[in-house]
Amino acid sequence: MTDSIVNHIKMIVFQLNHEEYGISVDKVRSIEKIQGFTRVPGTEPFVKGVINLRGIVTPIIDLRTRFEMEQQSYTDSTRIIIASLEQFEVGLIVDAANDVIDISLDEIEPPPEVVGAVEGDYVEGVAKIDKRLIIILELNKVLSADKKLIMQS
Repeated sequence: MTDSIVNHIKMIVFQLNHEEYGISVDKVRSIEKIQGFTRVPGTEPFVKGVINLRGIVTPIIDLRTRFEMEQQSYTDSTRIIIASLEQFEVGLIVDAANDVIDISLDEIEPPPEVVGAVEGDYVEGVAKIDKRLIIILELNKVLSADKKLIMQS
């Protein structure tokens, strides 16, 4: 008989400014290589534009800009994580995304007040796995302002 209690969560781990962040794999539609996007006038600086991804116009958010981190040029390892919340899809530009891991729920601690350059409001928790520290993002809060800015027409 299998245990029906879920005691772990599968996370996509990505890098931003030499730190590791995670979002739940069930919120991720795909991970794409960086590609050209169309700028949208009048949006916040972190809204880089939109792309047409398999027939769906998807807004693109640069997480470095969103979190007020130092900007750097896109490289071969730069990725766009296509995330989905309710009926809203968005692309998140990250430095690299190449890891899917299972995190035990008892390895996740509540977020500290300040986590590096990211406001504590955006952080759901912090996971300590071996020598790694993974900051788990609360996507609803990261994207809450973006949703209003992009969904206006």
